[in-house]
Amino acid sequence: EGPTDDPEIQTIRGRQIRNLMSTLLLSQGTPMMVAGDEFARTQGGNNNAYCQDDEISWVDWNIGQKGKSLLEFVKKLVGLRHKYPILRRNMFLNGEYNEELEIKDLEWINANGKEMEQANWEDCNMKCFGMLLDGRSQPTGIRQRGKEATLLLILNSHHDVVNFTLPDCPDGKEWALLVDTNCPEEAYGRRFEALHEYGVTARSVLLFEMLR
Repeated sequence: EGPTDDPEIQTIRGRQIRNLMSTLLLSQGTPMMVAGDEFARTQGGNNNAYCQDDEISWVDWNIGQKGKSLLEFVKKLVGLRHKYPILRRNMFLNGEYNEELEIKDLEWINANGKEMEQANWEDCNMKCFGMLLDGRSQPTGIRQRGKEATLLLILNSHHDVVNFTLPDCPDGKEWALLVDTNCPEEAYGRRFEALHEYGVTARSVLLFEMLR
């Protein structure tokens, strides 16, 4: 809490900010942000600043390199949200098996690359799992297969690295990295074969696209 010059704390805080932005902009529904969130405006921790007419509520547009870096990351997330319609579907995802299409629109994936079981949900030590959005699932009220990209969102709240097995999916050959909040400025597009173990950094969010 409060200002710090500790580089380790600053690194974790920066990653947590990117994690929260990622979970917001890669979620279904309408994202809502406050002006300045995109470059880490904090209001000094005051979440009720509507009646403050001072530095607490003012927006300082001299954002510095840290703010510019976060702004570029947020722009990337917004671009991904526009590029992949499966991130903003009009129909609710329910994870139920569609017998006619033989597809689930959503699967929760354990770090071993398999679908989550009830015992996994009840394990309080399980801090890392994935959400698999199948682009072949029904996108509208018309009962037909979709033709969108299949995405894998991985969330790790554990304090250490977790080796996550990228799942083996029908019609898929490789996974392409789109987002890793641990290395936001890295050139993405690296490809990994299905069943590859990816080291998910502590407290981070990742997004992969399945390549057919």
